[in-house]
Amino acid sequence: MKIELAKTAGFCFGVKRAVDTVYAQAREHEGEKIYTYGPIIHNEEVIRDLQKQGVEVLCNEKELDAVESGIVVIRSHGVPRYICEKIEKRGLTCVDATCPFVKKIHKIVEEESAEGTHVIIIGNGEHPEVQGIRGWAGDRVTVIQTAEDAQKFHLEENAGKICIVAQTTFNYNKFKDLVEIISKKGYDIIVLNTICNATKERQEEARHIAERVDAMVVIGDKRSSNTQKLFEICKEECLNTYYIQTLDDLDMNQLRSVETVGITAGASTPKKIIEEVQNNVRINF
Repeated sequence: MKIELAKTAGFCFGVKRAVDTVYAQAREHEGEKIYTYGPIIHNEEVIRDLQKQGVEVLCNEKELDAVESGIVVIRSHGVPRYICEKIEKRGLTCVDATCPFVKKIHKIVEEESAEGTHVIIIGNGEHPEVQGIRGWAGDRVTVIQTAEDAQKFHLEENAGKICIVAQTTFNYNKFKDLVEIISKKGYDIIVLNTICNATKERQEEARHIAERVDAMVVIGDKRSSNTQKLFEICKEECLNTYYIQTLDDLDMNQLRSVETVGITAGASTPKKIIEEVQNNVRINF
């Protein structure tokens, strides 16, 4: 059996930076309470390991309000501005591990909103990254995820300028399609493609691998937006595409009749898990 591992599989820059930040805080402030606001990344294995280091996850504002002292690390996905302000007002130490590419979007929507621009965020409104971005925009903001959303979008005449940004892990081709629908409405639009280059490269490489293999394995947490997109892309090109979180989820019997297997992984997947899957597939076949 031939195995092809994607070169872009695994931690991206922003995720590695965020995870390293939390581990560094745990080492440097031993004995002090360390929290992350939301899971630092979408990977259960990493979260469990951090818990062993004494790091606790704050899942909502109620849990944040109960914290009396300590260090709060902002997750890689970012948070709304008011959460940062609340942490500081309560006298807690705030360490911002927001991905720099996400932070750039915060700055864009904040500045555009201040000028009266209507902001459109193309992405999943339920995802913490999009919720965070929305929290840096003003009142004139719309989240669009589907073609139906784009078709329904409407503003009054003389609505002024519209600025379109994207969730960093959004599917690039879908982003283009949605922008095209909105552009036909005749508004004064500025389009800023804020999809992370690493995301685009990962998606393109996964698609090319899936086109030429008999089976494709996509590794990542079930909550990971970028991994879900990878799975969708690979499934379009390779019917035998399997979405797993760890080696335990992989049914080896599904691969016994194939000659070539491709492997890719989301941006929140540790190298250790990728290597375990790759090595076990190689040993068993």
